[in-house]
Amino acid sequence: MHLTVVSSLDSQCREAATERLGRSHANSVVVLHDLLDGSLVLRRIYRDGQLLERETTVLEHGCLSCTVRLDVVPTAERLASCGHDHVVLGLPPGVAAGMAVAELRGGLSRPAVIDNSVLALDPVDLDDHMWDRHTLFESGFTSMPQDERTSGEFLIGELGHVDTVMVYPGLGAVLSGDPGAGSEPWMAGVDLLGQLAPHANVVGQAGTFRPGCFDDSEAEARNRPGVVRVPLAETPGPFRTVLHKAGRPLHPGRFRDALPQLAIGTHWLRGRLWIASAPTRRIAVQGIGPRVWLESTGNWLADSAEGIHGGKAGGDVDAFLDWHPRHGDRGTVLALTGRSEDLDPNEIRDLIDSCQLTEAEMELDFGVWGDPLEPSDAL
Repeated sequence: MHLTVVSSLDSQCREAATERLGRSHANSVVVLHDLLDGSLVLRRIYRDGQLLERETTVLEHGCLSCTVRLDVVPTAERLASCGHDHVVLGLPPGVAAGMAVAELRGGLSRPAVIDNSVLALDPVDLDDHMWDRHTLFESGFTSMPQDERTSGEFLIGELGHVDTVMVYPGLGAVLSGDPGAGSEPWMAGVDLLGQLAPHANVVGQAGTFRPGCFDDSEAEARNRPGVVRVPLAETPGPFRTVLHKAGRPLHPGRFRDALPQLAIGTHWLRGRLWIASAPTRRIAVQGIGPRVWLESTGNWLADSAEGIHGGKAGGDVDAFLDWHPRHGDRGTVLALTGRSEDLDPNEIRDLIDSCQLTEAEMELDFGVWGDPLEPSDAL
């Protein structure tokens, strides 16, 4: 059985993407799931553009994960048993593709190949999504009041997981009669996509789709807290990404003061920190639009029981690439993505470097720096 999973926040984009994907394989069916108010799941199944089934189910405890586990997975199982070679699963808006893939891996009775993990969106909306302070529930994307993710947080998680982004005019564009495809805001959104997900194949209506390129291990590695992936080369455009590394521990007070300056105007701030007040702990930092937070991800490999000797990092590619003969994988790596006119690479690098311990401070016992930054610190 072959599966393609499609996530989105916009039902119009999702349906356009699933329709195209349904034509990309022989003997395909397309399934669209929606979680409505009152724990009501709406399921529609199409083949060759024709509606084969439309059913509703009431869940006892309606939530996004229950919808996947109790309806999406059994539907995929049933369609495979009917002889369909390829099933395109259009997930309810707000359902993470990674969660759906995990449920499919664990819930199906037969082996399944995930051909592609696809995000469908309107690039015109991407900038606004990144800065939206409202939760997915407040914005009407999900019917779950307890869903406190913002649209930017959802999209960053999806962009890390998927192998393909399909861009189509969204529901707002269709209702307004202005599709925006090819416009300046559209092209700016596509440029931002290239900065946020340099690994992904961005496919427009006339673009080339590459089937069968999903890789579980790569998707997991990209979404590990503290991991940094940036475009291979900087190209002129409305958005840019600035990458900087610092080899000495950061002074906790100076970094705390610098963090708001780094985050302001930054669409996406991410990386890992070596903080003098918690020298053995690998601290991940992430800022998505208006939200910024820190979290401890455990010890550096150089401070763990297994460690890395001779620069052999095993499965941790970042530790292997950044391994230092003296410091091991310890160090600060930060990447900031935002509008080109808002990010001055020299200012950012000088600000981060100013947070490092001086040579004199390096001679002191790290215990003098007090308590580490709280993992829940947020702006």
